[in-house]
Amino acid sequence: MNNVIQVEQLVKTYASGTNEVHALRGIDLTIEPGEFVAIMGTSGSGKSTLMNILGCLDTPTGGAYLLDGVRVDVLDKNALADIRNQKIGFVFQGFNLLPRTSAIENVELPMLYDRSGRKRDTRKLAAAALERVGLGQRLDHQPSELSGGQQQRVAIARALVTEPSLILADEPTGNLDTQTSIEVMALFQELNEQGITIVLVTHEPDIAVYAKRIVEVRDGQIRRDEPVLHREVA
Repeated sequence: MNNVIQVEQLVKTYASGTNEVHALRGIDLTIEPGEFVAIMGTSGSGKSTLMNILGCLDTPTGGAYLLDGVRVDVLDKNALADIRNQKIGFVFQGFNLLPRTSAIENVELPMLYDRSGRKRDTRKLAAAALERVGLGQRLDHQPSELSGGQQQRVAIARALVTEPSLILADEPTGNLDTQTSIEVMALFQELNEQGITIVLVTHEPDIAVYAKRIVEVRDGQIRRDEPVLHREVA
């Protein structure tokens, strides 16, 4: 079985005026199927750049990135868009739901953009995904009729619906209160127990410990990579 993520000597350099900004400086990272990994780092550490590359939203300057066994750093924009749609489920801090659209229609969206030719009952699959995150009774509610935690559950259902290789969650509790954050992280743990690979990007240590492994990025390099279990014992 392929690793979900295999990154080798990943480099990202930006031009800023006459200067070069080295956002990533030779990152090596392997994530196996079924892992739950938190990527941590302060602002400017390189974690957002790394997340954008892992999510096929950006391409590296150097190095190699294999997603589910497919080398993606050499693909063009259209091919990357297809990979994003079929292989990655995104969950963002701001939920990114369409405001005047029901929960079930929001969850159907990724399937409507799927160019792989797969014929699917999108409504049935979207309803099943919402059921999976505990919103089976809220299919026809619009985002304005849902709490912040429920909106994030809709976003998680939308990420799940294409059965991706990877769920990529970027600060998913950033807009939520403490209790709702606990509930959302418990849901991620539950999904991970079902075998879903999750990569969580956060700057909050109390959120990172819900994962099974913490990777800390500083100055464009991985400074720490350890199981969460050891943190709890320490």
